[in-house]
Amino acid sequence: MLKPILLVEDDPRDLELTLVALERSQLANEVIIVRDGEAALEYLTRGGEYASRSEGNPAVILLDLKLPKVNGLEVLQTVRNTEPLRSVPVVMLTSSHEESDVLRSYQLGVNAYVVKPVEFKQFVEAIADLGIFWAVLNEPPPGSLRTRRRHE
Repeated sequence: MLKPILLVEDDPRDLELTLVALERSQLANEVIIVRDGEAALEYLTRGGEYASRSEGNPAVILLDLKLPKVNGLEVLQTVRNTEPLRSVPVVMLTSSHEESDVLRSYQLGVNAYVVKPVEFKQFVEAIADLGIFWAVLNEPPPGSLRTRRRHE
């Protein structure tokens, strides 16, 4: 069973572009979409409307920086400070070129910081590369579902 990709994006245009790009990369992973940082944290901790979701963490979190309710940096900090979530790869996917945002993201433990390309073709290629890397090529931490299944 493939783990889902958690996409945290509030901008409808960027959301649509990201979904098109992931679709074009032909990944079989389900994409879970949440529109703000608070919903992302509820999904990850199985709280609120996600209390009854299946156990397990996503393969990767694609996280926008500028989000309503709880911003991307706060989500990242919570993920890194929560033991069951700590090893989940997080990719900051943002339009911010601000050096302070990049620096703070890496200080908080982001795995990658990707600035959204303005041109559609570049954006599709960037998302496809990310999706393939994190969902297929990346070796998950020992003890994860995918590793256990491979050795059974």
